[in-house]
Amino acid sequence: MKIINVGASVTASNDRDAALLREELRAKGQLMVNLMSAPGSGKTTLLSRLIKDMPEVKIAVMEADIESAVDAERIEALGAQAVQVHTDGMCHMDAGMTRASLEALEDDGAKLIFLENVGNLICPAEYDTGAGLDMMILSVPEGDDKPLKYPLMFEKSNALVITKTDALPYFRFDVELCAARARKLNPAIRVFPVSAKTGDGMAELEDWLRGKLAAWQAGAAKEA
Repeated sequence: MKIINVGASVTASNDRDAALLREELRAKGQLMVNLMSAPGSGKTTLLSRLIKDMPEVKIAVMEADIESAVDAERIEALGAQAVQVHTDGMCHMDAGMTRASLEALEDDGAKLIFLENVGNLICPAEYDTGAGLDMMILSVPEGDDKPLKYPLMFEKSNALVITKTDALPYFRFDVELCAARARKLNPAIRVFPVSAKTGDGMAELEDWLRGKLAAWQAGAAKEA
């Protein structure tokens, strides 16, 4: 397993760098998904389930953390390629850091690449990483009021995955209210209530990802 250290790019042109990276990935038929959430929401557990449930799609994962390599080790144990990214204390990934992380991945034919961004609901939403999709996780124990408190991440994300729905009987979390709050900020956002533990709701999310990957690759083919 590779472990690399990256620091925030000192540049005022992150948006330009991100746009360039996105087009390079599109030309290769690779869809990168920027996965954002608070710590402990279940990002790695969700990714593990996706890898198990989508064996026909070659998946690679970039695990961004301030320290440790436990998440990358969990992904590698499932047979998927992973690289552990240490952000040198930074609370987010930007386009330059993401490019460096992609370059650390071996070219093994992966077409769906997940960037598991640093865990928090603020900084990661402020930086374009060059991803083709932005997807966020909100777990049931965190509460359904987070769209009110951290609106930018909901505004930016293409999809909201509400995880740990198997815990709904034990927490005050209104799925429909949370979804309505998210859609008020972002009418186009897709909402997927799931339990990676039981598998409930996963099929719909997986079909959506398959469709997004196919559309991304079809766009690349048209442009070639």
